[in-house]
Amino acid sequence: MGRLFGFDLQLILDSVGMIITLLLLFAVMSYFLYEPIRSFMEKRSEKIRKDIEDASQQKKDALKLKEDYETKLKDINKEADVILSDARKKAMGKEEEIIQKAKEEAKRIMERAHLEIEREKEKVKEDVKTEMIDIATVLAEKFVAKSIEEKEYNELIEQTLNEMGDQTWLN
Repeated sequence: MGRLFGFDLQLILDSVGMIITLLLLFAVMSYFLYEPIRSFMEKRSEKIRKDIEDASQQKKDALKLKEDYETKLKDINKEADVILSDARKKAMGKEEEIIQKAKEEAKRIMERAHLEIEREKEKVKEDVKTEMIDIATVLAEKFVAKSIEEKEYNELIEQTLNEMGDQTWLN
């Protein structure tokens, strides 16, 4: 047998047979496997696309949640600042109120002390007045009883004052 392009005829027939067999195998495989593989690949592509969309949506949701939490956190911080500011204002008001009450109480105490001092002064004046009356009465009684001269009268006053003074101031 002859050679075609320098190849042996047996080699060419084997090669053609192999190519036909491969084409037949490819046709049969395509007929039976193409649709299932294509369907599988489409489902897989769809699942991947859906997973990507879900991940994208979850990322958007997470970002939205993060923004919401940050907004809430800012609002909470603002509210806390307002509460602290109000508490400080109330404390300052209470402080001023307490100071004012303390000043008023101190003023009342001072007024009572002044009144007490005035009462004590009046009492001392009354006591001195009473003592003077008692001294004058005793002197008058002694003067009337003795009817003595001025020298004796001065001695009598001095003696009476000494007697009454010792007794009065000791009590």
